[in-house]
Amino acid sequence: MHFCILIIQSMSLEREINKRSGGICELCSSSEDLKVYEVKPNKKSSLDEHIHACSTCIEQIDNAELTDANHWRCLNDCMWSEVVAVKVISWRMLSRLKNEGWPKDLLDMMYLEEEDLTWAQATGEGEDPDEKIIHRDSNGVIINAGDNVVLIKDLHVKGSSMVAKRGTAVRRVSLDHENEEYIEGKVDGQQIVIITKYVKKI
Repeated sequence: MHFCILIIQSMSLEREINKRSGGICELCSSSEDLKVYEVKPNKKSSLDEHIHACSTCIEQIDNAELTDANHWRCLNDCMWSEVVAVKVISWRMLSRLKNEGWPKDLLDMMYLEEEDLTWAQATGEGEDPDEKIIHRDSNGVIINAGDNVVLIKDLHVKGSSMVAKRGTAVRRVSLDHENEEYIEGKVDGQQIVIITKYVKKI
């Protein structure tokens, strides 16, 4: 039953995304090999947190080593999109490419609401690698924004009587960009700060 519901939701999401995009990549306008791409970290997995993107864009978004600066000249147009998720990806790619020169000029022209900018910055895109804070789980595995983790011990939540039980899965975590030992996520509907040495990435 749950499986059927998930399929229906996925099909509905795909139809809505296709309708919104007009059947083209919302980044480069290609009409070939389109997929629904989830912009992490997300909270509700809603339409607003997805974009329609071609395989070329997705491959380069997910793998910085494959980034072709010329392909992303399209950012000059899509950065003005009314779709926040498109603007978030545009900001991230411009930040990644800012050393090319022209992306820096576009980045300076961009405006994002504070909440949207926080979302855009959540992956650490564009930060100096030497200054970038790396979050690691109890096994030393890197935790990225939007990842899922599981608690490896009971944790008393500061300021409340709540105890987050060992084995609890915490989905779509966000990162503290000032402290490598802290991540955040929802447990029993409550947003809490979790110390990375007490979790394992799943």
